[in-house]
Amino acid sequence: MDERMQGFLPMSRTEMAKRGWDALDFIFVSGDAYVDHPGFGAAIICRVLEAHGYRVGVIAQPDWHSTKDFRRLGKPRLAFLVSSGNLDSQLSRFTAAKKLRRQDAYSPGGRMNCRPERAVAVYTKRLRETWGSVPIIIGGIEASLRRMTHYDYWRDEVRPSILLESGADLLIYGMGEKQIVEIAAELHAGVAIAHVQDVRGTCYAVPNRDYVWDYLELPSYEKAVKDKRQFAEAFRMEYLEQDPLRGRRLIQQNAEICVVQNPPALPLTTAEMDEIYELPYRYTWHPAYDKAGGVPAVAEVKFGLVSQRGCFGGCHFCAIVSHQGRIIQHRSKESLLAEAKRLIALPDFKGYIHDVGGPTANFYEPSCSHQLVRGTCRGKACLSPPCENLCADHKEYLSVLQSLRALPGVKKVFIRSGIRFDYLQKAEDDFLEVLCRHHISGQVRIAPEHVSNRVTRLMGKSNKAVYLRFVQAFEAMNKRLGKKQYLVPYFMSSHPGSQIEDAVELAEFIHERGYHPEQVQDFIPTPGTLSTCMYYTGIHPLTGEKVYSAKTAEEKKMQRALLQYWLPQNDAIVRRALYAAGRSDLIGYGKKCLLRPKKREQSKKRRKEKGI
Repeated sequence: MDERMQGFLPMSRTEMAKRGWDALDFIFVSGDAYVDHPGFGAAIICRVLEAHGYRVGVIAQPDWHSTKDFRRLGKPRLAFLVSSGNLDSQLSRFTAAKKLRRQDAYSPGGRMNCRPERAVAVYTKRLRETWGSVPIIIGGIEASLRRMTHYDYWRDEVRPSILLESGADLLIYGMGEKQIVEIAAELHAGVAIAHVQDVRGTCYAVPNRDYVWDYLELPSYEKAVKDKRQFAEAFRMEYLEQDPLRGRRLIQQNAEICVVQNPPALPLTTAEMDEIYELPYRYTWHPAYDKAGGVPAVAEVKFGLVSQRGCFGGCHFCAIVSHQGRIIQHRSKESLLAEAKRLIALPDFKGYIHDVGGPTANFYEPSCSHQLVRGTCRGKACLSPPCENLCADHKEYLSVLQSLRALPGVKKVFIRSGIRFDYLQKAEDDFLEVLCRHHISGQVRIAPEHVSNRVTRLMGKSNKAVYLRFVQAFEAMNKRLGKKQYLVPYFMSSHPGSQIEDAVELAEFIHERGYHPEQVQDFIPTPGTLSTCMYYTGIHPLTGEKVYSAKTAEEKKMQRALLQYWLPQNDAIVRRALYAAGRSDLIGYGKKCLLRPKKREQSKKRRKEKGI
């Protein structure tokens, strides 16, 4: 076998033959190019199955216009596994303005159109057309967040469970390692896929509720389509049952079919996480992509370390709660050091570990001691506002960072995952000093997202006062250390609750602080988030309050442009926004003004002053 090909799972019959395989147990069909790196979900699931003795092959980005590519590796003995990839396929193809993106970082050379819209359903239907009744299991972020009735922003409609739309036999939600091992064992033992109904973190279909026991019933798909309050209620019930220790089995009727969601999979132990990340990954793309220049997404993660999973931050626009959960699961220091040594040994390692983190870098421990015993609190936030039981502690994480810095061959260890500055301020340790002294290079990215109290509350984020306290502490620390380092804040436009007045308030804040954000994220209503429910229904599902959302292209454009008011191309739309908000006072020559007046505006102002 070609030296570059060694260690990769087979993508062709030729590669199978070189391993001496004439058939596979599982075939993974992915919307991403095949990258054998633990930052890619497909690689993890395939390596976990391989470690349990199964023969696994990969069909990456098949041509969905015919069945040819779906026959490439033959028929698997146990099942096909289907995922859209690391992103929802709609999100990978379209912007918030529903325009086609220019690049797909998970495709060879960054090419677009290597995967279809709604890839999970398209791939599953092609497999069914090709192979008939062969078991098909769907998973990954697209399936996970569309597992029950959900709102689809790109078609502006409520859709049923992707399990029914795709015609798959079983759906895995969450990260999936525990589930796939249990399912594989049952299939290997001869259990029919239709009878695999006892695995946590999975969804399956039955004719009606009489086939299920001990459940909580959500409003039906039909009710959710007709009534936004019913949709909000269905979301509320599902959202509050996302905890693996106290979550209940859910059912939802879809016409003649009932979708059953088992409770979430139990959190991984440290030993289980260590085992997963110590599997024999190649840390790069399959050699088949060399001519295209590789897969761009690899650059972002290749020399980074995943230290933990889960997030108790509670951002309402984030899907982590519904996919990884709120309970933090972390790896041991020994495992992280061992992986770092593997990275150091790679020929293109230059001495820099790019990241040590997860969804939130400084969440290395559970938010309180109760979570691993009784689960997370139902309907209560850990951080925004801070719970009285919150345990803010960076000690173990700091120990990991210190050990990584001491490794021979390591010049610098960066932290590029998000930092929760509100949690940092609750901790009584020296994390901020260590961060500023060792782990940033000139600037650090943080995400206050907004400054309007109304908007930050609906985002599940801390308010402006908390952010400004952190800014003050950061600046004071860098002054003490004799360093010139800067904060790069991220802001979001058009989040539910944000009216034009709120966008102007944020623009004033940006102007006052002297910020010039290069990127502004326009809110995208992705399936499975609380913010998306608010956007579609106009209702906060947990409180019942009415919530305004900007939905016209004009207003969304105004809110976004206000956050980059200084750009010449935004001049006209920002002026319209300021007049619409009744804030023409921000057009002038004063220190607080965002724009300079044009001649017509000057003469109009003079006539008004003279009473003409």
